[in-house]
Amino acid sequence: MSDLHLRLSSPRHLLPPLAPFERTAPVMPASPAVGPAGETPPAEPDEEAARKPPHPVSAPGGLRPALRSLKYRNYRLFVVGQCVSITGTWMQRAAQDWLVLSLTGSPTFLGVTIACQFLPYLLVGLWGGVTADRYRKRHLLMVTQGAMAVLALLLAVLALTGQVRVWEVNLLAFCLGLVSAVEDPARETFAAEMVGEKDLGSAVSLNSAVFQLARIGGPPAAGLLLDVVQAGWIFAGNAVSYLVVLLALLRMNPAELVPHTSAPRSPGQLKAALRHAAGRPELRYPILLMGLISVFAFNYPLILASLTNYYFHRGPGTYGVLNTVFALGCLGASFLVAPLLERGGLRLVVAAAVGIGVAQLAAAAAAPSLVLFALVIALAGVVGQSFVISANTWVQMNCEPEWRGRVMGIYMLVFMGGNPIGNPTLGKIAEEFGGRWALFFGGGAAALGALCIAALVRRSQIAVPNHPSSVRST
Repeated sequence: MSDLHLRLSSPRHLLPPLAPFERTAPVMPASPAVGPAGETPPAEPDEEAARKPPHPVSAPGGLRPALRSLKYRNYRLFVVGQCVSITGTWMQRAAQDWLVLSLTGSPTFLGVTIACQFLPYLLVGLWGGVTADRYRKRHLLMVTQGAMAVLALLLAVLALTGQVRVWEVNLLAFCLGLVSAVEDPARETFAAEMVGEKDLGSAVSLNSAVFQLARIGGPPAAGLLLDVVQAGWIFAGNAVSYLVVLLALLRMNPAELVPHTSAPRSPGQLKAALRHAAGRPELRYPILLMGLISVFAFNYPLILASLTNYYFHRGPGTYGVLNTVFALGCLGASFLVAPLLERGGLRLVVAAAVGIGVAQLAAAAAAPSLVLFALVIALAGVVGQSFVISANTWVQMNCEPEWRGRVMGIYMLVFMGGNPIGNPTLGKIAEEFGGRWALFFGGGAAALGALCIAALVRRSQIAVPNHPSSVRST
């Protein structure tokens, strides 16, 4: 659930009298009143306030671009919940993998369990986007966090009582995937309601940094705990971590959120969302790039495992080091890319996509030297995560609020769905010809495809002003 390949997402947010599925009335644009001199009078105070970004409370001044979103109290609560919950998610992921292997002794069964968790994205991922547009995101996240806590608690009880079976783990993993498929578009788009479009890039970058830190620390912590406690206690701890998110959501001030515009219930909303994304070049091309890169380039666990074992002839320790180096590169990108988002716009998205392919080609060329390969893998982490952050930010800032959830549902489907397509192909190449050839093929295909899409972007004459939220094709 790195952002790049495992795609595990987590959750967090709330309001006093709980009305989780209270719908907001669609906002109808009012015709502006015109004064005698043909001038539009100032907006009423409440209308003007509704268009403003959230008011920062207790805001530290002079924050660097990557940290600007921390000036909003609601977002600070969100980040605290994310830190705890995503760490718990990574710990449960590691403990669950260990539990399945201890029950079956089969990596094949482990692969089935992982597939059960990601299959729901292909089945209901688009409906998750519709749900995010229809209901208040903060309330929706409360419901998904509660559901995830219940699922983690059920797994903990089964494991601690010694009654757990593999089919039960798979069923709970599938249910968790269903909840995550609904939650992801809401969580991704909730950032814009907490910080406004101006600081959206900062929020996306910080979310990525939190994810990478949890990825670096969570699995090792789970490994240490598994030496002294049962896996069930780790599952129970993860259930508690979701409650931390619920508390953070409850403590938020709804008045400081950007007002939510609800999409009315109507037939054909999925088809309309697909037409909307396909008909807008500024949305179509970043989503196509994400699909391309997800299929051919975001397969690092497979490639690193193959090269470590069969090319460098090293053990799991080296594999762990390479994964950590890659994650550190992703973490660095989370802070480095934020200042470039407003100026780079779509150019940054395309350049980062091309850079991913070039980095993989360089990694394949550097493979004879383990040290040089590790350095290039760190660079691949930087450009890869820069692409994820810039593409996510660009797509959200070029969506009207009432379309944002559905478009991000399409984005997440492409992001999560490309890996199951590319992994078997690159795995077969690695098995037949070696991991270096898999890197050459994936990197070459990604770079060539990104260059072709870059040419299409140039031909479509998409305007790229300093503030990308106003971009429209000419």
